[in-house]
Amino acid sequence: LRTSPRLLCVATQQKNTGQNLEEDQSQSQNEQKVEPSSAEKMLTEEKAKLEEQLKEVTDKYKRALADAENVRQRSQKLVEEAKLYGIQSFCKDLLEVADILEKATESVPKEEIKDENPHLKSLYEGLVMTEVQIQKVFKKHGLLRLDPIGAKFDPYEHEALFHTPVEGKEPGTIALVSKIGYKLHGRTLRPALVGVVKDV
Repeated sequence: LRTSPRLLCVATQQKNTGQNLEEDQSQSQNEQKVEPSSAEKMLTEEKAKLEEQLKEVTDKYKRALADAENVRQRSQKLVEEAKLYGIQSFCKDLLEVADILEKATESVPKEEIKDENPHLKSLYEGLVMTEVQIQKVFKKHGLLRLDPIGAKFDPYEHEALFHTPVEGKEPGTIALVSKIGYKLHGRTLRPALVGVVKDV
């Protein structure tokens, strides 16, 4: 039996077509495999970018929270200080009045305060009572006297007017107080004016 060349061509064509179909299918499968991997790559990159952005935003948020907390604490501290020291200038002005009262009581001669001299006695007693009352008011508002005679010299609480040698007293101690000092809630409002003992 002889096969006709025409049939051979058809068979070859069919065979080739079958191979081509297989090749096309495998090629399309390879393309499908390539496509997901590039899509995965894009998604991975996008994920990394988003994670980085999230990290930055979280960091900024934490910093903003910390800043807000610092501002709140500073403001609270300022408010508390304003409550404590808001009367500072008023107290300074009142100290002058207290000084005048003290000088007035000291200037009255003690030997003149007698029953025979009722006006002077009444005036003196009134001055003393006023001085006691003003010191009570000062104490109530946290304003305390600094009368440091015999204490160690402290530059934060005392202002040295002079240095002098004094027998029997330790150098660096206060020998004389020229003007009483005051502290407001532990902070020196007015330093005491003093004379300090120095080495002979």
